[in-house]
Amino acid sequence: MKKDNNVSANVTETILESISDGVFTVNHEWRIMSFNRAAEEITGISREEAIGRYCWEVFRSNMCEGDCALKRTMKEGKAFVSTSTYIINSEKKRIPIGVSTAVLKNEEGQTLGGVETFRDNTLVEELRKELSGNFKLGDMVSSSALMKKIFATLPLIAESDSTVLIEGETGTGKEMMARALHEYSLRRKKPYLAINCGALPDTLLESELFGYKAGAFTHAVKDKEGIFSAAAGGTILLDELGETSPAFQVKLLRVLEEKEFQPLGSVKKQPADVRILAATNRDLTELVKTGAFRQDLFYRVNVVRIELPPLRERKEDIPLLAQCFVDKMNRLRSKSVSGLSELALELLMYHDFPGNIRELENIIEHALILCSQGEVEREHLPAYLLQGSRVTPQPDASSMQSAVATTELELIQAALKRNNYNRTAAAKELGMHKSTLFRKVKKLGLELPQVDGRYARKS
Repeated sequence: MKKDNNVSANVTETILESISDGVFTVNHEWRIMSFNRAAEEITGISREEAIGRYCWEVFRSNMCEGDCALKRTMKEGKAFVSTSTYIINSEKKRIPIGVSTAVLKNEEGQTLGGVETFRDNTLVEELRKELSGNFKLGDMVSSSALMKKIFATLPLIAESDSTVLIEGETGTGKEMMARALHEYSLRRKKPYLAINCGALPDTLLESELFGYKAGAFTHAVKDKEGIFSAAAGGTILLDELGETSPAFQVKLLRVLEEKEFQPLGSVKKQPADVRILAATNRDLTELVKTGAFRQDLFYRVNVVRIELPPLRERKEDIPLLAQCFVDKMNRLRSKSVSGLSELALELLMYHDFPGNIRELENIIEHALILCSQGEVEREHLPAYLLQGSRVTPQPDASSMQSAVATTELELIQAALKRNNYNRTAAAKELGMHKSTLFRKVKKLGLELPQVDGRYARKS
């Protein structure tokens, strides 16, 4: 009998190791007891590392924070099938999964814990987005033809390792684009660091980028590593590059040409093994013409240019982006808002969004402070959107019916008067049959002279 049990256990283990679905079990303390091969592949976490740990430490799922299917199974003693959620794998990437759970029992029927199977739905999710006309790349999502052209070429640009200039108005998602370029590049496992060049004076900007040696200036009491050194092998985003001074531009040009940098106070140069991405909300071509930006540096950073369109030129993305922000705020603030009402969405569609996507996100955040469930209505939106809006509140049904009846009464009275109360002529002028006119006159309670205009005597 013992031999049969061993054979049965071996067969079960072989099956679990051969299937493509991830399977793991937990005990009553929520510690993982088993973890199959597919679970290792999907999560990127080895069996040795997973077993003995709490399940939420391994999976880091949005379900762990709220309605956990496995928790419900162990509490209610029943299975749940095909619950959709996502996990964060070992590379900190979000993986959509489908989950099924069941109670784990021994041969005597005693509950040992819970068992969960999960399937990687990444391909299904991508197909669903393509079929719905939407496309997602990194943290960016769009249904716009302009953005889809950029998305189509972005993987090729990312792999090239060339310097890229990202242009676009404030709030169009330049940093998100830079992050996507890094995540799809061969340097994705190395650091990604960004610095706002327009927020710092030249000396501080240089020390932040290149670092310094102790004694380089008054308060330099010890060596400091710069961004070029910290991001070795990775990617650096130079944000707001158009705001830098000509003096700093000369130093940056030298670094890009020689692929070496020199920390302040040092006599030795260090290799600059980084990919440079530059972003600006200004037109560098015009700055070159006016002499505010060096032409040679412009050619160095402008190997590949990506121009992000403002939101007013991709308004078809407003409903999609708004819903994404609603979902995000729901997760962050434990809200249950389903979306935007038709009137609220119409109000957004009429707005020009000078602050672009960042402004839209702020608007949704404002709305979800005032709205906790149901739909976001017009009154939940910021006041400045309502001022001068072409969208007007819709009257209720009773007031609309009253307005229609009043207008119709006035038209019929005027037509009858112009035709000397000749019902046939008035009906013809109004474009309706005579019997229809009679019915409307009766319905509206309109009193007419006893004599039809056709028979009125001529004086």
